[in-house]
Amino acid sequence: MKRLAVPFLVLAMASPALAKVPLHENPTVVNGFYAIGLADEVRKNCDSIKPRWLRAYNYLKALEKYAQDAGYSEAEIEELTDNKAEKEALRSRIRADLKARGASPQTPEGYCTVGREEIAKDTAAGRLLRAD
Repeated sequence: MKRLAVPFLVLAMASPALAKVPLHENPTVVNGFYAIGLADEVRKNCDSIKPRWLRAYNYLKALEKYAQDAGYSEAEIEELTDNKAEKEALRSRIRADLKARGASPQTPEGYCTVGREEIAKDTAAGRLLRAD
């Protein structure tokens, strides 16, 4: 009987670690929104790089499905997508990363360079873009 109790005790002790994090801290969701935001900034600031709208839509829907499958409610998902503070924090992070990579309003050609790099590396953001 003792042997059976040990696995249950271990699971019970580990359960706080298995609790889901807030959606805005979930790495898969954060990385997904980062990729979408990065691709959006590049396409808005580089005329020679175009968005792959259908692919972006499907990627967004896949993120939503991931969140649902991970146990997040529709209300939690909607709360994140409507959260202006979270959106602005993500935009700030993306713009800082772009600036560090040489893309800013003062160096607009940097957006094209970053976009081509993302496409060449076949990153999540790069798969949402196409170069002319």
